Amino acid sequence: MLPPSSDAETPTTTRSTGRRRVARAALLAVVFVCAACGLVYELALVSLGSYLIGNTATQASIVLAVMVFAMGVGSLAAKPLQHRPVVWFAAVELTLALLGGLSVMALYAAFAYLSLYTAALVVVAFILGLLIGAEIPLLMVLLQRIRRQDAGSAVADLFAADYIGALLGGLAFPFLLLPVFGQLRGAIVVGLVNAVAGLLLVLVLFRRDLSRRGATAVGLGATAVIAILVAAFAYSTTFEITARQALYRDPIVVAQQTKYQDIVMTASRTRGGEEDIRLFLNGDLQFASADEYRYHEALVHPVMAAHPRRVLILGAGDGLALREVLTYPTESITLVELDPTMIELARTDPRLTRLNRGSMNDPRARVVAADAFHWLRHTDEKFDAVVVDMPDPDETATAKLYSTEFYALVSAHLAPGGTMAIQAGSPYFAPRSFWCIGATLADAGLQTLPYHVDVPSFGDWGFFLAARGRPVLRVNPTTTTRFLTDDELRAAAVFPRDRPPLAMPPSTLMDPRILRYAQGEWKQY
Repeated sequence: MLPPSSDAETPTTTRSTGRRRVARAALLAVVFVCAACGLVYELALVSLGSYLIGNTATQASIVLAVMVFAMGVGSLAAKPLQHRPVVWFAAVELTLALLGGLSVMALYAAFAYLSLYTAALVVVAFILGLLIGAEIPLLMVLLQRIRRQDAGSAVADLFAADYIGALLGGLAFPFLLLPVFGQLRGAIVVGLVNAVAGLLLVLVLFRRDLSRRGATAVGLGATAVIAILVAAFAYSTTFEITARQALYRDPIVVAQQTKYQDIVMTASRTRGGEEDIRLFLNGDLQFASADEYRYHEALVHPVMAAHPRRVLILGAGDGLALREVLTYPTESITLVELDPTMIELARTDPRLTRLNRGSMNDPRARVVAADAFHWLRHTDEKFDAVVVDMPDPDETATAKLYSTEFYALVSAHLAPGGTMAIQAGSPYFAPRSFWCIGATLADAGLQTLPYHVDVPSFGDWGFFLAARGRPVLRVNPTTTTRFLTDDELRAAAVFPRDRPPLAMPPSTLMDPRILRYAQGEWKQY
């Protein structure tokens, strides 16, 4: 603790060099912790937006631009506060801890209940940036009061601690906080750390610089902030369940946030008493049990018409496409799914195993948990048929799976005469996206055949059959299906006059046009 000064706001110089060094080290340690917390708040806002809205690049740009701007405003706003740096630092830090800790909860509530996410994000990012920007000028004054030094050296010490702390926060967020606590509780935990660090700096190093009334106010404020954050942590599970349910029409029976996506499954009964199971990934419907067979038959059976011996399925972690492939005699089937949690659900959840008929546990299938892009780059296997059943390209992470580079990579693993089938979204609701996928396949050196069918839960839904030679759209006559026939496929290859083929440019890794098209078109519905 620093010795008292004659002025309530001005600490006297420490009596020994050793005590000054300890005090400086303690202050820089607090700078380190506060910087880590500040960066976690930024990353939490970016991460939440990418899960709820998609388009990580846009979310990151909004958060970083607004916060950096607000930090500059906060630094200027802190000028008049420097005459009482201890009191004001305590006020800033406790406010930042409270708002930062509750930021994810507040934004999730705005998204679930008010549909005001983007406006709320800008406001929250600005306030957090304002408070983070006010920290450094106040800490600089406190650092100089411990021991006077030239401005350059003081700035170097302060920013070194700040930047190293940011490194810690940047690494802790994806590797510790998200896996252990999740987004909601992770932000609250960081808020608690933030509050405790600021409180220790004020009450241990600068306690004697506060009047009795100031010390009491800081103590009461810290107690209130910590109590609110602890209560929020305790309530967070209930809040998350309630808020998530507000986003879905039917009761949620499975909800898991993985490192890759938000998995939600709902269950209800139709008017006829049949069970209606629906799977959502990051809020997008993947299937409804009432009509998923239409989608999966249309996707799988045309590519299986020639009875391929070696089959590759990319995506489709629910096992429903695999169910259709298993109706054919094959030598080998490989399914590559990114998310191990989705694979485990498809293997163990009784609702999913009833729908996929236990396909994910079938010994004829090899299931691999891996990123499809990475897996294809590191295998030399060839396949007679490839089924590409990826989530829609409305997020940065999935847009690369609809690129020229990805389709060229898949094509390189086609055996001579091999064919691939690709789910391509709705030619009615998202025509630019649909025909962009066709152009991208052609850009990868493939000939394509577009077709579309009616899936009541999705509406008009489209696919592409692609091969190095001209693909043929047909169903194997020995196959038994509930929906698909050769007559249906002939009709599926015809597009109505009000939704004609569009000449679109291809999508690439460096210019992911498909992402812009998908996000722009689906916003209309």
